[in-house]
Amino acid sequence: MNSIKDKVIMITGASSGFGKETAKMCVDLGAKVVLGARREDKLADLCNELGSDSAIYKAIDVTSKEQMHALANYGIETFGRIDSLVNNAGIMPLSLLERGRTDEWDQMIDVNIKGVLYGIDSVYSHMLERESGQIINISSVAGKRVMPGSAVYSGTKYAVRAISEGLRIESSGKIQVTCIYPGAFKTELGCSIKDESMLEALMSRGIGEVAQPAERVAESIIYALQLDPGVSVNEIVIRPTAQDA
Repeated sequence: MNSIKDKVIMITGASSGFGKETAKMCVDLGAKVVLGARREDKLADLCNELGSDSAIYKAIDVTSKEQMHALANYGIETFGRIDSLVNNAGIMPLSLLERGRTDEWDQMIDVNIKGVLYGIDSVYSHMLERESGQIINISSVAGKRVMPGSAVYSGTKYAVRAISEGLRIESSGKIQVTCIYPGAFKTELGCSIKDESMLEALMSRGIGEVAQPAERVAESIIYALQLDPGVSVNEIVIRPTAQDA
């Protein structure tokens, strides 16, 4: 495995969950992190914990191309480069199509698809110029299987899968690309579900009982980050052993 010591890793959705745990592990292993999320207070607390020599942040909205580029440029100006991007930000307001919650559909498309694309765009030319780089996109097991209430969410996560494969092909071996598909883990993702019937359905399936710590997914991200530059693990599906789907 390759050391990530002194690597510069940009992470979106870094204020909690997978992003936060990945940032902590990266710094523990000697990397520098460039963190982005909407909640500035949580980012500030995390960077204070990690140390200003190792962690910097900007409060950003991933649906803004300009803000994503500003985050990447801040990292490059501060640390000289971006070696890896972890496109982690996402939302999951599940609902049946018949509910017609179109505002939530728009939000998922903006965050889960456009946010990933804007993240890629913010570092792509920089990585191609250096002929080196890595992009890790966080999809979901919902990007492998559709269930009642997940049609739009799954659609966005299938899109992340397609974007990741297209990026792998188009970057012609210059960029390592990994798409990770997490199942049920203990994060704030469920807080974006506003349809009470969907929350009840998830609870009836025992999802809350089988969910595992967010650190387990962060460990899979670290695994991908530590791969030798000549190797890519293109897909990782990670779910609790007891999760049925």
